[in-house]
Amino acid sequence: MNDKIQTIIDEIEAMKQKLAEEIEQHEKHIGYEIKNGYVRFEHEVLVKQKENMKNLFAWFGDIPLLHLLSAPLIYAMVIPAVILDVILFVYTLVVFRIYKFEPIKRSDYIVFDRQYLGYLNSIEKLNCMYCSYFNGLMQYASAIAGRTELFFCPIKHAKKIAYEPPFYYRYLSYGDGEAYQKKLKALREND
Repeated sequence: MNDKIQTIIDEIEAMKQKLAEEIEQHEKHIGYEIKNGYVRFEHEVLVKQKENMKNLFAWFGDIPLLHLLSAPLIYAMVIPAVILDVILFVYTLVVFRIYKFEPIKRSDYIVFDRQYLGYLNSIEKLNCMYCSYFNGLMQYASAIAGRTELFFCPIKHAKKIAYEPPFYYRYLSYGDGEAYQKKLKALREND
């Protein structure tokens, strides 16, 4: 990777940080803090949130029948998700140690914090927990696959892909066989 590309990557990372800080500043009016991993709302904020919660009878009344009928199919996906989670645990335990990869923290991807929102009823909280787990697991799996790909096949695709793994910017250019032979060993040793 040349210096100009690295400079652009550094600028993008700086802009992401600046955006995160701006969003955090914008959301300060909501009145919560995180202590020891738990979200704590100011009492007045929680009271106001609970006023906005839809009770279960009203909530079920608003849900289309087809949505209710599809729920078992959606929730059945938790079974293969848990199996994948166990496989990823074993994979990272074995493969990451053998190849001396930096560990990828599962807790950075699977975050359960929406249950603290006072405006969600119990079904909505369950839905949010399911989505937090499932989507976080998919992102975690993608990070593990991307890290593995960085070692075994760190070559960018010729075609534009919809999602780039976290390490994709470090991959080698498609079609550059000379760089592949020169940089592969160094790329593997730097990780």
